[in-house]
Amino acid sequence: MLLRLQTQALGGVRAGRGRPLALVLACLLAVALSVGGDGLLPQLRLALFNAYQVHFPRQRATGPVQIIAIDEASLKEFGQWPWPRTRLTELIEHVNAQQPLAIGLDILMPEPDTTSPEALAARLPAGPLRDSLAALPAYDDVLAAAMRRAPIVLGAAGFAHAEAGTSDALRVWPVHVKWPVSSLPVMRFPRAMSSLPLLQAAAKGQGLLSVNLERGIVRRAPLVGAIGETLAPALSMELLRVATGSSALEIEADADGVHSVSVGALRVPTAPDGTVWVNFSAPAMDRYISALDVMRGRLADGALQNKIVIVAMTGLGLTDYKTNARGDFMPGVDTHAQMIESFFDGAFLRRPGWMRWAEVAAFAACSLLLVWSLPKLRLLLAVPLGGALVLGVYGGGTLLFARAGLLFDATGVVCAVVLVGLSLLTSMLAAAVRDRKHSDRALQVARVSAAKTAGELGAARRIQMATLPQAALSFPGERRFSLEALLEPAREVGGDLYDFFMLDRDRLFFMVGDVSGKGLPASLFMVVAKALSKSVALRGPSEMAAIMNGANRELTRENPEMLFVSSVAGILDASNGQVCLCNAGHDAPRRLTVDGRVEHLQAADGPPLCVMDDFEYPVQHYQLQAGECLCLTTDGINEAMNEAGALYGNERLDRLLATLPAAAAIPAAVVQAVRDDVRLHVGLAEPSDDLTLLVLRWNGAV
Repeated sequence: MLLRLQTQALGGVRAGRGRPLALVLACLLAVALSVGGDGLLPQLRLALFNAYQVHFPRQRATGPVQIIAIDEASLKEFGQWPWPRTRLTELIEHVNAQQPLAIGLDILMPEPDTTSPEALAARLPAGPLRDSLAALPAYDDVLAAAMRRAPIVLGAAGFAHAEAGTSDALRVWPVHVKWPVSSLPVMRFPRAMSSLPLLQAAAKGQGLLSVNLERGIVRRAPLVGAIGETLAPALSMELLRVATGSSALEIEADADGVHSVSVGALRVPTAPDGTVWVNFSAPAMDRYISALDVMRGRLADGALQNKIVIVAMTGLGLTDYKTNARGDFMPGVDTHAQMIESFFDGAFLRRPGWMRWAEVAAFAACSLLLVWSLPKLRLLLAVPLGGALVLGVYGGGTLLFARAGLLFDATGVVCAVVLVGLSLLTSMLAAAVRDRKHSDRALQVARVSAAKTAGELGAARRIQMATLPQAALSFPGERRFSLEALLEPAREVGGDLYDFFMLDRDRLFFMVGDVSGKGLPASLFMVVAKALSKSVALRGPSEMAAIMNGANRELTRENPEMLFVSSVAGILDASNGQVCLCNAGHDAPRRLTVDGRVEHLQAADGPPLCVMDDFEYPVQHYQLQAGECLCLTTDGINEAMNEAGALYGNERLDRLLATLPAAAAIPAAVVQAVRDDVRLHVGLAEPSDDLTLLVLRWNGAV
C-alpha cells in the first residue's frame, strides 16, 4: 500500500507540497558545502580522493629521481648501521662520480662519529698508539670535505618538543616571501634535528623531511615549513633548488595563506598551509638502487648523470615505512622522490579555493533539478533520475581528476543531494497519504449512499458471503489438520476475503486478503480476486511463488478502478507440516506454539497485489510442529475502534492468544475468543473495518 501511494504521489499528487522545505534544506546544505577546510565529511572525502589515486595512478614520464638504498644487502656486506663516516664518504664519492644534479641525504647525523680516530684515541691511555690515532684526520672532517665537492642537500626533521640532538636553529638557504613569516599558516616546529654544524656548513642545502600523516596515511606533504620563525623548504624543493642552480626559493603568499612555491622556472601551486596533495604513481622498484651496487661499481656509466639522487636507509628496522594514499606501504623517502617526479612531469594534484564553489554549483544544479522534476515523475522514473545524477557527479569528479588533476569532492555533493531528495519524497508522500485518505472517505460515502438507494448492497452481501467456503463442510474425514475462518463485513458488503482448498491429496492452499477501499467496488474486486487466485492455483503450476505471481498478473490486467489487495497466502503440506508463505504487503501471520507462545512470522517482503505487475514474490518456508496453529488476520482486528477512538491493537491480540494455550488446539475456539474480545472492545461503536480471521492447526501426520 505504501509503494502504491508513493507512486501516485510522484505522479503529481499535490506536486507543489514539500518544495519549500526542500529548498530551505538545500540552502543550508549549500552553506555547509561552501565552508573551507576538509568539509563536513572529511573521512568520506579522503576515501574518495584515495580511490581516485588507486584507479588513476600517475604515469611516470621522466623518472628524474634515483634512490640509493642502504638496504639489507648493503648492511650485510658492510656491517650494521651506523657506518663509519668514511664508508658514507666512499658512497657519496661513488655517486658524485656519476655527475648527478643533486644528492639528498635522508640521514640524520647529529652526533660525531664514535669510530673516528680521535674518538678512539680519547678512550686509550697515553702512548704511541693514542698519538698516532690523534694525528689522523677526523672522519667527520673527511665526510665534510667530500660533501663540499658534491651537490649535497641534508635532511632535517621537525620536532614539537625538545629532544636530545634537537635545536631551535637550522641552517637554511634563502626563502623569499613578501609577507610576514609569523602570519603564514605553514606547518611549524619549535625545534629540529639535523646533522652536525660542520656537515651543515659543507652542504649546498638543507630541507625538511617531515610530512603530514592523516590517520597514518600520507596524502599531503608540505613544500615549506618553519623552525621557530625561520622558513625551511621541504627536502624535495631544496633538491630542486640545488639541481637547478637557483639561489633561493620564492613563496607567493598573502592574507589567505600560501599560494605557490617556486624554484627557477618551476611554480608549484599549494594549499594555504603550504602543502600539496602528492600525486602517487604505482610502486616502481626501478627507482631504487642498492648502495652495494654503487659501492661495487656495478652501475653503468652515466646511470646517475643529470639525476636527482636521494641516499636513504631502507634496511629492516632502519626506516619508517608509511602507507600512501594508494594504500602502498613504502619507505618514507619514496614520498619525496614521487613529489619531485610529479613536479618534473607537471602532474600536480590541485584543490584550488574555487573548487568548493564548483561543488556548491553542482549541488545547486542537481537540487533544483530534483525539486522541479521529482514531483512530476512516477517512482519508476524518479529512481533512474536520481541514479543518473549520482553517476553524473561521480563521473564528473573522476574526469576532472583523470584529465586535470583536480580534486572534486563528489561524495559531499551526492550526500547533500540525497538529503534534499529524501526530504522532498517524505513531504510528498505525507501529502499523498492525507489526500488518499480524504478521497477514500468521500468515495466510500458516495458509493454506499448510491448502493443503499438502489437496493443493491443486500444482494451483493448475500452473493459475497456465499462464495466463501465453510471449514466444517470442506474437509470431511480430514484429521491431519483443522481449520476455522471468520469474515464479518463492517458494512453490507466488505473488501476482505479468505479462501482454502486442497491442491492435491496432501497440500492445502489457504489465503487471507484485504482489498483497498470500502463498499461495493471493494466487494466486487474481492470476489474477482478470490476467483482468479483459485483459478490460477488449480489450473497452472501449484507452487506458491507461481500462484502468487500469476494471481498478481491476472488481477493487474483488468483493474480499471486501480484497486489493490494486500494478501498473505500459503500452502500446508499436511503430510509433514511444512508451510510455504507469500506475503504481499499484509500483516505478518502469527504462530501459536504448543506451549502457548505467540510468534510473529516474517513481515511482508513484497508490495500488495496489483501494485507492480512484474514483481516476483519471494517464498517464506516454515515447519509446523504437531499441535501448532497459524493465525492470519486483516487490519480490521487490530484497527477496531471503540467509542473513544482507541484501537484494539496488536498487543491486545497477542496477549489474548497467549492466554489461550488449551484453546489453541481448537481453531474454532481461537476464532470465537478473538471475535468476542474484539466485540467487547468495540462496544456500541460502529465497526470501522471488516473483521477477518483464519486459524489453521496442523495435527501431525496421521
